Amino acid sequence: MSGVGTESNDPLPSPPEEQQATTGLDKGEEDLLQRKEEDSKGEGEMSDCVSGQNGEPKTDDQSPTVSQVCTATKMTLLPKSPHVKTHALTLEWAFGMNRALPVFSLQDQDQLVILYGGTNVAVMYDQTSNSQHVLQGHSSPISCLCVSEDRRWLVTADRGQESLVIIWDSFSGIPVRTLFDSHPEGGVAALALSKDSKYLVTVGAGDVQRVCIWDWTNETEDPLCVTDLNPEYGFQNHIIFNPNDITQLLSNSESQVLFYTRDKQHLDYIAPELLDKTFNKVVGMLSQSVFHWRGLQALSATSVGNLVLWDMVRASSTSRHLVRRAIKLIPLQKDGITVLTLTDSFIVTGDTLGHVKFYDENFKLISWYSEFNLDPITSISFSKEVPPNRSQGYLEDCTLEAKMFVIRNFVLSTVNSTVVHVNAQGGVLQTLLREHCEALHAVACHPQQPVVAMGSHSGILKVWDYERKVSICSRVFEKERHIQCITYDPQGFYLAVGFASGSVHVLDACTLLSEAEERFNFSQDCITHITFSSDSLYLATADAGRAVMVFCLYTGKSMQRWKYLGRHHSHYKPIRDLLFGVYLDSTQPRLLSLGMDRRLVEYDLQNSKVKDELLILSSERIEQSAVPTCMAWYPPLTTEDFLLTASDLYKMKLFNSTTKMCRKTLLGPTYGSPVEKMAMLPFSKDHDPSAHYMAYITKDKVGVQILPIDGNPHKSSALICHPTGVSAMACSYDSRYVFTAGGSDCTVLSWEISLNALEAAASLGGKELIPFYSLLDGGRDGELFREMEDFFYYCQLRNQGIDSMEMRQVSTRIPLAEVPFVMRALGFFPTEQELEDMQNEVKFSRYAESGRYVTNIDLEEFIKLYVNHRPAFGISRKELLHTFQVLGDSYVMGEPVVNKIELLELLQDRGEHMTENELAECFTTLVGLNPEGGGPDLGAFECDGMYHHVQFKVVSKNLKMRLKLHGFDSLPLKLCVCVGQMQKMCWRVRSQR
Repeated sequence: MSGVGTESNDPLPSPPEEQQATTGLDKGEEDLLQRKEEDSKGEGEMSDCVSGQNGEPKTDDQSPTVSQVCTATKMTLLPKSPHVKTHALTLEWAFGMNRALPVFSLQDQDQLVILYGGTNVAVMYDQTSNSQHVLQGHSSPISCLCVSEDRRWLVTADRGQESLVIIWDSFSGIPVRTLFDSHPEGGVAALALSKDSKYLVTVGAGDVQRVCIWDWTNETEDPLCVTDLNPEYGFQNHIIFNPNDITQLLSNSESQVLFYTRDKQHLDYIAPELLDKTFNKVVGMLSQSVFHWRGLQALSATSVGNLVLWDMVRASSTSRHLVRRAIKLIPLQKDGITVLTLTDSFIVTGDTLGHVKFYDENFKLISWYSEFNLDPITSISFSKEVPPNRSQGYLEDCTLEAKMFVIRNFVLSTVNSTVVHVNAQGGVLQTLLREHCEALHAVACHPQQPVVAMGSHSGILKVWDYERKVSICSRVFEKERHIQCITYDPQGFYLAVGFASGSVHVLDACTLLSEAEERFNFSQDCITHITFSSDSLYLATADAGRAVMVFCLYTGKSMQRWKYLGRHHSHYKPIRDLLFGVYLDSTQPRLLSLGMDRRLVEYDLQNSKVKDELLILSSERIEQSAVPTCMAWYPPLTTEDFLLTASDLYKMKLFNSTTKMCRKTLLGPTYGSPVEKMAMLPFSKDHDPSAHYMAYITKDKVGVQILPIDGNPHKSSALICHPTGVSAMACSYDSRYVFTAGGSDCTVLSWEISLNALEAAASLGGKELIPFYSLLDGGRDGELFREMEDFFYYCQLRNQGIDSMEMRQVSTRIPLAEVPFVMRALGFFPTEQELEDMQNEVKFSRYAESGRYVTNIDLEEFIKLYVNHRPAFGISRKELLHTFQVLGDSYVMGEPVVNKIELLELLQDRGEHMTENELAECFTTLVGLNPEGGGPDLGAFECDGMYHHVQFKVVSKNLKMRLKLHGFDSLPLKLCVCVGQMQKMCWRVRSQR
């Protein structure tokens, strides 16, 4: 089970589909169990808390230890003094909300507190103190939430693969109950609490929806009753209890209302007919339904402004049996009703025009709010506080009597992610939230101030002071709208904005204004990357058209102007990263781009002086099979200047910034998906100046890494941040925060970094080789490690001569030339390029310091080399089968086969070409004609004697390959060179296709 807000420091990498972070819900569960054990009367404390008056918990003074839940008050969640951080990353603030979820009013007296959802967290926002308490526990986006009648208990649920339903205490913020896999068929689509808060009903989101009723105050893990719904009734997305009878419920889809009756362990439902022909009028699509306070009647609102009245009537004139039927269709208003609820003795509607209307029990309009100029309303929540008896200050209703219209305060939300609070005494409206309502992909931090900017596809660019949590300024782009990426220049004077339309604007960082001359439209493709040079004189962008565009700042007599320099289609696959740097021993800027075509391109800025001409300085392929994902300049930890890259195979590589030679390959973070973006944390005066750290994001996680990177998994920590995908990341100037943008979830999360906690977690993982032993199968005492030792001694014997009778010179090191043979003996078959990278890594490891080459390697260095270079998760049986299917073009006896001629041509023409001698040596060795260490004898390798095809077969778990040749029995070959060559060739074939 994975969740947000918990660290992942697993030393043993596991496959991406299995490796996830863990969730931190144990505290609440322990509290619940503790309360159960302490109760001596047979009634759990949770039940006492639920049945307490006015939401106040009932406590036992005789109990030696009392739960935090039962001692909490509504003031418990007030801002507290800073405490020691125990995790490397802590969710500190959530910007944005999920506009599809309702907003609830929790407190509206001494302080104003609301509840709303965003991505996979729920937020309790105290507007009075401008503070948040974030409820973390879900690893998938929250799909629905509800609150109890007294606002004490909160319920959240999601639709993930491991869906959760969590019940929270709103006073303490502690989860008191978690329902695991309540709806494994697809998560939860709707839920509700009974009026007494004892029962919870959930509706599944599967193709066949399941309705479950839970007694969540008991320890039973199974629901009280269950029923499956007929799919022909539509997708039920709204459900409630009858406040007067907890055995009665109703739900609705867009076309059908269902009424439920619970009888002990059974849950039955009926689906009364409701069609246009029922009343000979257009009914419209159903939005929400409620029970009338009279108990038997129910109401349903529709998209055309109608109200359907349901009641219990006789089945026939001669029968006494009562059935539920739609008895009346009331044309309540012209505009579609989006929200239907009840408060005291009023029926309340919210509509598509943003109006809120109040009706009495006879459906007579009493009052309405229409002057707020709001968008269509998605939810209305009334305060639990009863209005005072005195009626001074309240508005008059619209009846002839003109009585004082006394109602509770309420909170409403709109489709455009706006939340407002309405004070009924005076009709005063106060905007609480105004968030982004469309995909939010852009986020950037100011280089010198506590300021973060974020832009979305709604065209809103908003700048926040992230320490005071206030919005500084904002701008709405009406024409271009879709903001895709933004960045500040290193001096903090400019803010560049890239749009999905291909436009680029350079704004003043303080006013967000720009001159007409600084709005560029030289591309028709979406701007995906944007960055400034370190001297703020160049601005570069990359777009979806696989082109790089550069702008230059020209200084005139009176003012400075940004001008277009040039554009170049430098890649034939999408560009993954764009990076400015400076040349070694110089301040001249340099620009590099990295693409999915595995090419690292450098541009000649100094000679690109002619307008619309951007020259390329060099273009080099830096990967064979892996696809690079991002790059960053490595901090000056050595005398050499490095460029750090990450790939989709969970590897990181260090390239010499001048020669582009691969100097080191390292195992990167392995948290379910490869690193997508990374950034070095700026220098912080509060930490050791010699220490360096890196922040990164994967597909759905954010993490921090201790530098230097060496493959130690304990030096990295990651959390789930945006389950639907992280699209951007930015680090604060003081290294205290990292911000992540969730794209489609319309949120930006602020994570506080604790480097002390990160260092502490790394130290617990062990020193020197201990973390690397844990990455070997069986660890230090396993069979793999013993094989390594045996191969090391065997290499020394082989190097000194197998048949030598002289005294053996045993040492702890082997020649560098023996490394490829040991790697293959261990089951790792690197390509020739990878072997060259390995040898260069060891050979030049001390050259910058001593000027000498390293010609041998010891066992400890070899273990690190092996762990960092081998595939992060090995080669699975599924991948091997896929390899044969890619290479094979026909089947014999249900197995893929490769034509002999085609196989030989592939081995000699694709990937790293094999010569005839190499092919002959491989095949003669495989069939036992070539002794170990002997050279190939072409005359002894007769291809004509073979069948017309070579057949491969994967056998059980050992993945053995049987090569069937004419005149030979089937030979089981474990981990031969040919398998490695074919696997690498397959990767090359797939990449070229």
